[in-house]
Amino acid sequence: MKKAAVINENPARCLEVYGAGRYERLQEVCDLVPGILSATQMEERIDELAHVEALFTTWGIPQLEPILDRLPRLAAVFYAAGSVRSFAPALLERDIIVVSSWAANGIPVAEFTVAQILLACKGYFHNTRDYTGPDARSKLHRGAGVFGETVGLIGIGVIGHAVIERLKSFELRVIVHDPFLPSEEAASLGVEKVSLDELFAQSYVISNHLPNLEHLRGLLNGDHFERMRPDASFINTGRGAQIEEADLIRVWSERPDLTALLDVTFPEPPVAGSPLYELPNVHLSSHIAGSMNDEVVRMADFVIEEFGRWERGEPLLYQVTAERLETMA
Repeated sequence: MKKAAVINENPARCLEVYGAGRYERLQEVCDLVPGILSATQMEERIDELAHVEALFTTWGIPQLEPILDRLPRLAAVFYAAGSVRSFAPALLERDIIVVSSWAANGIPVAEFTVAQILLACKGYFHNTRDYTGPDARSKLHRGAGVFGETVGLIGIGVIGHAVIERLKSFELRVIVHDPFLPSEEAASLGVEKVSLDELFAQSYVISNHLPNLEHLRGLLNGDHFERMRPDASFINTGRGAQIEEADLIRVWSERPDLTALLDVTFPEPPVAGSPLYELPNVHLSSHIAGSMNDEVVRMADFVIEEFGRWERGEPLLYQVTAERLETMA
């Protein structure tokens, strides 16, 4: 049985993720160092941790790089959350395996996105903002509907794939833009690969799932938004910095027919007085698409299952390699 420890700077938050019996499950499958250790506690118990082969953590991971030299047996870090960009490079340089629950965290994002796509196709958001009294009813907007319409997805990573899979239950045309997606794979997914300009011009609903990479900042701008069809909707669960916010505000101010559903912004939250709070055709939510409350334990399930594969010498499903990290959020 491999020796392991759970580390985190926020034990209460960590126990939410490893809750509902997941921490107890760790105690069953590995020789677990007692407690949830912060960076300070790791320093205090470094002699005990010198024998640890695996670390489990989630949001709030302590800084590991300063003590890696004193963890000679550490072979794998299991991260029950999404992005590992802030800490994975130092581990990968030492050939320490990094596992992330990015796929588990992507499930609720995909579900959230599909729900918004369906409502947007029905014209729900436009309809409800105009339904201000009995006299308005006869003039209320009605969407195109969920049949034969075109949905455009930007970025086909784990979440994009999950959205495509769920949309197969509906008779919708799905077009995508992703420079990393081979045309053959797009065809196998049953979607059509198009340019970014074509996607904005053709889609009734557009959803952004680009990874959080520096070269993608400001990629989506006014030139794209101005191409949008009448009554079209734009969904962003990717990152706010990928949007030229001033352009979005300008176009949405000029075109009240458009709808924006923004779960992320930059900065987050928007600054006080931002027009995003006031524009009636912009709907803000507070970054709730990802795992929350009851959903977070699924991320622990993924890393515990992955630990079992690692211990048995089986191929890992959610290992983050240096190559994969280049295109991940």
